[in-house]
Amino acid sequence: MNIHKKRWAISLLVFSLSAVFIGSFYPLKSIMASEKMEPISDFEAVVSSDDENGYSAYLERHTRAARPDRVIRIEGESYVNATGGEFEIADHPYELDGTAVLTPEEGMISWSVPIEEAGLYNVRVHYYPIEGKSSAIERQLEINGEVPFKGAEILLFDRIWGNKMDEIQQDDRNNDLRPRQVEKPSWQHGTLTDREGYYDEPFSFYFESGEQEISLTALREPMAIDYIELYQQSGQKTYEQVSSEYASAGLTPVKDQYMLIQAEDAAYKSSPTLAPISDRSSPTVIPYDVSKIRINSIGGTNWKLPGQWIEWEIEVPEDGLYQIALKEKQDQLRGIYATRSLMIDGEYPFQEMKRIRFKFHRDWQMNVLGGEEPYLFHLTKGKHQIRMTVSLGEIAPLLRTIESSVLELNEMYRKILMITSNTPDPYRDYQLEKRIPDMIEVFEEQAETISNVADYLEKVTGEKSDKVAILYAMVYQLKEMVQRPETVAQRLDSFKINVGGLGTWILTVREQPLSLDYMVVSSPDVKLPRAEATFFEEIKHEIGAYIASYTEDYDSIGNIAEGNRSLDVWVTTGRDQAQVLKALIDDTFTPETDISVNLRLVPSNILLPATLADEGPDIAMQIGEDLPVNYAMRGAAADLTQFEDYEDVADRFRESGLTPYMYDEGVYALPEQQTFPMLFYRKDILKELELEPPKTWQDIYNMISVLQKHNMEFYLPLESSNASLVPNATFSMLLYQNGGEFYQDNGMRSTLDSDISMDAFKKWTQFYTSYKFPLQADFPNRFRTGEMPIGIADYTTYNMLTVMAPEIKGLWDFTIVPGSKLADGSVNHEVASHTTGVMMLNNADDKESAWEFMKWWTNKDVQISYGREMEGLMGEAARYPTANTEALEELPWPVKDYKNLESQWKWVQGIPQVPGGYFTGRHLDNAFRKVVNANQNPREAFSDYILYINDEIEIKRKEFNLPYE
Repeated sequence: MNIHKKRWAISLLVFSLSAVFIGSFYPLKSIMASEKMEPISDFEAVVSSDDENGYSAYLERHTRAARPDRVIRIEGESYVNATGGEFEIADHPYELDGTAVLTPEEGMISWSVPIEEAGLYNVRVHYYPIEGKSSAIERQLEINGEVPFKGAEILLFDRIWGNKMDEIQQDDRNNDLRPRQVEKPSWQHGTLTDREGYYDEPFSFYFESGEQEISLTALREPMAIDYIELYQQSGQKTYEQVSSEYASAGLTPVKDQYMLIQAEDAAYKSSPTLAPISDRSSPTVIPYDVSKIRINSIGGTNWKLPGQWIEWEIEVPEDGLYQIALKEKQDQLRGIYATRSLMIDGEYPFQEMKRIRFKFHRDWQMNVLGGEEPYLFHLTKGKHQIRMTVSLGEIAPLLRTIESSVLELNEMYRKILMITSNTPDPYRDYQLEKRIPDMIEVFEEQAETISNVADYLEKVTGEKSDKVAILYAMVYQLKEMVQRPETVAQRLDSFKINVGGLGTWILTVREQPLSLDYMVVSSPDVKLPRAEATFFEEIKHEIGAYIASYTEDYDSIGNIAEGNRSLDVWVTTGRDQAQVLKALIDDTFTPETDISVNLRLVPSNILLPATLADEGPDIAMQIGEDLPVNYAMRGAAADLTQFEDYEDVADRFRESGLTPYMYDEGVYALPEQQTFPMLFYRKDILKELELEPPKTWQDIYNMISVLQKHNMEFYLPLESSNASLVPNATFSMLLYQNGGEFYQDNGMRSTLDSDISMDAFKKWTQFYTSYKFPLQADFPNRFRTGEMPIGIADYTTYNMLTVMAPEIKGLWDFTIVPGSKLADGSVNHEVASHTTGVMMLNNADDKESAWEFMKWWTNKDVQISYGREMEGLMGEAARYPTANTEALEELPWPVKDYKNLESQWKWVQGIPQVPGGYFTGRHLDNAFRKVVNANQNPREAFSDYILYINDEIEIKRKEFNLPYE
């Protein structure tokens, strides 16, 4: 037995020593990780022949057109027409040596262009990003009054961002603080390219000879235009050609040169989302600390969208040829690679730098560009700019193909749905192959197309993965349905799921995340740093991190030192939101007021027990709208009307935002966020059905029959459970639009027993009993597939659709909800809103300081800064629905979409919170279920539950010694 133990111990020792020995050779493995890829010809995108307005079809129509080798410049100030905005000609604006035209965030401006030789031209604009709402500038281009192709309707012009401070700042616990991103505008050239990244080369536009007209219509943000140029993009030489030129010019590699550039020290970025980040996955990152937060890398999942770029500045000590190595980690895209392009001083050094692949690997890698035979770059002595841009590379035609397939398969799905409905009879043969003559042909074509994409992807990546499996699953089902068309109806659900999977595949593959720790520009003979940690380094790192989890306070955010005046503020949302908030507090609130803030990130359910134990905060943020009045009834929330300047602060919001926080002539919170319903609709499908967005509920009734005839549905919001206690949005709409209220007699009784309420309840339930609206539906996904081409949903659905449904971009819109026609002929569009708020606890020691904080937090500038920072950090999906009316206008909404929001916001009403009011939403839903599920009479079912609502209100008012009669 002892001999056996000794052998086991010896084996373990040998294994450990081997691991250390192997670990010492990590540099060799890492450096060789970026081998040159075998050249594979690009996949030729297969798109629908119906897409006549696409860029590919546009190029096909002008395939024989010349490409004149000349530059035509149009000065910005020489425009011939400008409408819809305040355009201004300015001399030497923003340090420009000349004159430019300043264009606002809306309106159209046109120039006359003399074309001597007809042909295809690239177009670039010399522009300056005027201060606006911190989002990318968007313009639509027209030639002679027409948008030439789909893609030219939204053209992006980047803003330039950088770190606010040159050095990384730290809090008083020695943790690095994420650098705030600020705009660093300058004059730059913006080449008109595909914003989706589907085309590597700049757009080519066809111009006839003679006088032509170019127009730019502002969609978002202002910009100054110096000039517009029509030109020809020059072709790129290969590395082999450039290498020969090096030899001919007598250029040789430099000796003993080594420059390490920390990636987080990037000079400029295209987006505020590209702020430096902290990575604690390895002890080899620079800088590193086992327990403290260190800002030591850049990119990650923030640097993933086509067109996003990061730029570094380097000082080169001598002329010569250098190699470039990157310490990188691509641990997100398994089964595929991330792609970047690299420019030096605004030019691609050679063709291979347009598509640099980074394969999946869990650990950090030292990636020498070029692999075993590194590419050499000619750099002259002095300052240079190195820019890396997210590119789709060889993946772009695959995405275009799958996107086209998704649109075509969704269209076929809708055709099938029109015949079978979404609940087909499993025992019926619908003879779909006869009733939809092109069904089999479409399935065959798409099976072959998607199979070709999967085969190509497998070939270029050299492996099978989940990315390929999704495609093959779709191919298998399509082939099965071709062979057995009688089973198509039975497979409809799985078919929809697989098509949805293709849409998710597009989103996943389109995103190309990559993390960088540092960049090394050196002579080829220099030994590079080790990227991966050794065995013992990993053990030390893991043990240290484990111990730190007990010794470090990860709940407190930023500085925690208390001054003469201090506040405890609790926030219940994510760490990202808390860090942005703390940065704003430390930047503006504390310096301006000399009040320190201890900000803590806590679970949402801890506030009540902490308050009862007298351990609660001075201020609770981002809380539900039901809490302040509940706390006020118990004397736990402070009345804000006691402060002299309350009325001035209240003017920042619409009355509907304050309504839920009013109780017994007091106001017990201020609204932070306010959301309300809007009408979303698919423009393409409504046009196909010859329908218009409804203006009234009668219009909805009229369109229901048309939709249901095609087995499509209208969506109305309905919670799957009544646990949220929030009155239903549809019922609230019908109630308020017809002059109804939820409560009467200062909240002592429910008003839902009125004739108006009964009529609203009956209309609401009839949508589900008479018109068979679905009780459960994933509206964003069904909207995406076209099953529900129209519906009413919270306006934040806009953010979700913008991010998760790129394949229908431009095919949908949102507008004011349908209204109820009144006796005088006017239409009432009122809706109910929901809010989150910031509340002062009554046990706050320094209420004046707490009030100062609440005023600061809800003011226009801070709400704008917070909203922009959050969108900059997390993207469009995190657009902040502020309750401050002036702040919402300054957030980066497209002008047209903001006007739609503003039109609806004027009609918004708040739902009062009263003692026992939590029964209202709950029993409203209970009555609804009785009618819909048990087929009860609406008036009788609702009347029964209104008794329970009134009883609970009376009980609660008695409990808190409030008048109840």
